[in-house]
Amino acid sequence: MKEVKLFFEKEKFPELERKLEIKFRHPELLIQAFVHSSFLNEHPDFPLEDNERLEFLGDAVLELVVSEHLYHHHQQQEGWLTKWRAALVNTQSLAEIAEKLDFDSWLLFSQGERRNNHRARKHRLANTLEAFIGALYLDRGLEVVRKFVYDKLLKNLPQIIASGAFQDAKTIFQEKTQEETGTTPRYEVLLESGPDHAKRFQVGVFLEDVLIAQGRGNSKQQAEEEAASQALIKKAANQALIKKKRLTKP
Repeated sequence: MKEVKLFFEKEKFPELERKLEIKFRHPELLIQAFVHSSFLNEHPDFPLEDNERLEFLGDAVLELVVSEHLYHHHQQQEGWLTKWRAALVNTQSLAEIAEKLDFDSWLLFSQGERRNNHRARKHRLANTLEAFIGALYLDRGLEVVRKFVYDKLLKNLPQIIASGAFQDAKTIFQEKTQEETGTTPRYEVLLESGPDHAKRFQVGVFLEDVLIAQGRGNSKQQAEEEAASQALIKKAANQALIKKKRLTKP
């Protein structure tokens, strides 16, 4: 495909190969991993399909590689392994890795999507990383994928375990409040905005009838998680203030 080869050179994909130290045997797979569906709306004659099928495959391959590593290198029970895997492959984690690799510089998407850059960027980056892993699996096989995932992702596991980051904010906040007050947090949608295909939610977290913190997100779950995170930040700040007052009290 002469057109694809020219596009490969024009969009500087060889530079990405050098950066990752990975050479693709089929360059069209590497390009396809970076084709957002919106790009085809503006370029309907583009010879490759979007990256959604590769994303589907990459998601499964990534889960296999991470699960396999956890099984062989950690003796904990299934519940712990599941939590660690979730922390490794969640949207935030994958987006951070894709950002470090500067995947945004190669991603092909529409001008309209570009205007929504801030709101959608994290999910777009995470999805692109999964699509890249799918493409890498098809082009170079599972062993090369294992090395890539270990170098870019699995090496972060000790830090995740040590910091407790494998527990989501809602779980941590609920455990702390139940332990300290015997109260279970309650979440309530305070505001919905935007069209049906791009909803935004504002959620409050309450202890009994007291509003503790608020969070926003593109889903109720995301907004609840943000509200719990803000509640934990406020709680830590209040505890630090109390401690400071005690230390400075004459």
